[in-house]
Amino acid sequence: MAITEQVADAPAARRRALAQALGLATVPAIALGLGRFAYALLLPAMRAELHWSLATAGALSTANAVGYLLGALTAPLLTGRLGERTALLLGLGLTIASLAATAAGGAVPYLLAVRLAAGLGGAVALVAGGSLTARLGTGAPPGRATLLLSVYFAGGGLGILVSGLAVPLVLHGTHWRTAWLVLAALALLAAPACLPGASACRGRTPPVGSLRWPARELAALLGGYALYGAGYIAYMTFIVAYLRQGGVAQAGVTAFWVLLGAAAVVGALGWSPVLARLGGGRGAALLIGVTALGAALPLAGRGWPVTALSALLFGTAFLSVVTAVTASARDHLPSRHWTAAIAGLTTAFALGQSLGPVLAGALSDGPGGTAAGLGIGAALLALGALTALAQPGRAPRIPPPGTVG
Repeated sequence: MAITEQVADAPAARRRALAQALGLATVPAIALGLGRFAYALLLPAMRAELHWSLATAGALSTANAVGYLLGALTAPLLTGRLGERTALLLGLGLTIASLAATAAGGAVPYLLAVRLAAGLGGAVALVAGGSLTARLGTGAPPGRATLLLSVYFAGGGLGILVSGLAVPLVLHGTHWRTAWLVLAALALLAAPACLPGASACRGRTPPVGSLRWPARELAALLGGYALYGAGYIAYMTFIVAYLRQGGVAQAGVTAFWVLLGAAAVVGALGWSPVLARLGGGRGAALLIGVTALGAALPLAGRGWPVTALSALLFGTAFLSVVTAVTASARDHLPSRHWTAAIAGLTTAFALGQSLGPVLAGALSDGPGGTAAGLGIGAALLALGALTALAQPGRAPRIPPPGTVG
């Protein structure tokens, strides 16, 4: 299917692009919802059997983040050499294989390697899928292009929702190893849905200059996104442990996680019109600020109303931050830079989330407990919002007729 067919401003083309974005949404559902965030649901059972400290638990999250960093650095090379579709499928394959492999051993070095592989594959798939989704909106008005990105990243919330329903059910009757196998099976079943969108742009990303992009133009956004990565992963890694230590039963944790995932799906679509109107770093700053508020709320009290409000606020905004950052790069730069820019922003994000779990885990092992880890996460998020706010906007470019980017 030619790109010119995709960008034709006709109802059939719009419906086709939306359907392809919906299919591509399975990529973040697998890479984020199942491949990364479900670890928090399995962490209490794994800690109990394997006798981990919270620092060790954080180290596994950091290994996943380091893999994510390596994947973000590798993604432009793979997309340039193999094309976005092939890179996406390779990344998904590695993620699914890593989910299954997590069930095969309990030694910390082995699990560190497996979680690293899951992060690497997930980042490659996520960058390639994000670039493909950005291309689906080429030539479309900003609101429609942002909607396609919102649909894509809403998949992460769907993955959280599915894992929130599946993992506690499996853990109730079996072992944590079985839960990892179930996650791998769910990912394998979902993966084919991305194929139509992955085949939408058959051309390869040009290797010449594909790794170079004007990063200086998005310096504040890069800094804010790195701080966001460090802060949000502290919440996502330790919030379940915090709730369990506070006496919340498994049913309450399940309800929290399902609410978080459902809020992420609804929020990703609900924020789309707002993001389409906010230029520069204002959209990202607003959403990072909402996540900071959501992350800080559990520290004010452990009652269910506070916990539910935390899930709603954090859930509605945290995946939409990724949409806001990607949309800003898409609107700010020519299309030839999109893959490299998305990979560069993902690299900054990955650097932050590599440090976040170690810092939060070390603090959580101290006298302040998991509350200290959540507190540093909320503080980093607040700082990230202020940093992103400094990102200036740019007047929209009108490409010459017949050109793309």
